[in-house]
Amino acid sequence: MFTTTPRQILIINQLKRGETLAFSELFTILGVDTSERTLKRDLSDLVAASVLTTNGGGRALVYSLSIFGRLFTPVNASVYSAEEPDRRAGALSSYQFTLWENWPDSLFSNNELSHLTHNTESYQSRVVTQSNDVRAKELERFVIELSWKSSRIEGNTYTLLDTELLIREGIASKTNTPAETTMILNHKIAFDYVLETATPGISLTSGFVEHVHTLLMTGLITDLGWRKSAIGITGSTYRPLHNQFQIAEELENCIKYINQCTGGFDKALTALVGISYIQPFVDGNKRTARLIANALLMAHKLAPLSYRNVDEVLYRGSLLAFYEQLSVIPMKKIFIEQYVFAAEHYS
Repeated sequence: MFTTTPRQILIINQLKRGETLAFSELFTILGVDTSERTLKRDLSDLVAASVLTTNGGGRALVYSLSIFGRLFTPVNASVYSAEEPDRRAGALSSYQFTLWENWPDSLFSNNELSHLTHNTESYQSRVVTQSNDVRAKELERFVIELSWKSSRIEGNTYTLLDTELLIREGIASKTNTPAETTMILNHKIAFDYVLETATPGISLTSGFVEHVHTLLMTGLITDLGWRKSAIGITGSTYRPLHNQFQIAEELENCIKYINQCTGGFDKALTALVGISYIQPFVDGNKRTARLIANALLMAHKLAPLSYRNVDEVLYRGSLLAFYEQLSVIPMKKIFIEQYVFAAEHYS
């Protein structure tokens, strides 16, 4: 983890626009407000933090932005996603094959982990004092809110009250489509499966990911299983992999990293952005990623996320920032906020 200054952000944003830049080019771009000594110190600090990489030597020395540097560069997701797709500076349109070999040991700072741990302790202290009846009622409330909000992120127009009526009483809304009803019910089925199988020490497998996807998408699409053709993402220049063998290989690389992580928070956030980025299925990738992330949280005795108070547009914009910029910062912010909310409101 590293902390960047506003001037260093300017350097990083310039390097996003081109593959490499020399010192003289950066000095000219930044203008009279930056001295040569200051720029040299900034570049040295960014190289030492693995944010930038260098190539060549002497006057031929050039700088480029590393995958690691992209991951931790702040992006305003709302402003970024409001730009027209073809005008977004520094957007990466193709899948980055070096992503997982450059994935950091942790996505969280010590302060962030301390904050998350503090909220976990409060959550766990409530869990151990609850009766089975109270725990069952709280779990039902969580499932209703997760099924509603996760579906809303995907464009489902079910209200929270109608979702409650559907899950508790089996009464479908007359103003919603059968597909929307199926989407809600599939979330409950998938979460029940995840809850049953998310035991401590669980190792994530591609088969587990595929089964969760099948539970979520049965009755909604016929093309279940791994994607075998190219797809585009609405409103984005990013084009996921289209070769089914590469898709399978990259998903395994992502899963391998997740299983090597020791912390539940890192496992969950990596799954949340990684599965969404790889897009291993024709549809339902983000839903699958959210359920897999919850499986990993629960396996570590952590609070699962319902995303009840997340802004759907901001969520999609934050993922867009990861797809095109590889910045994990917007999604990490959502993850932390939703975890704190979950730890305070569920048990």
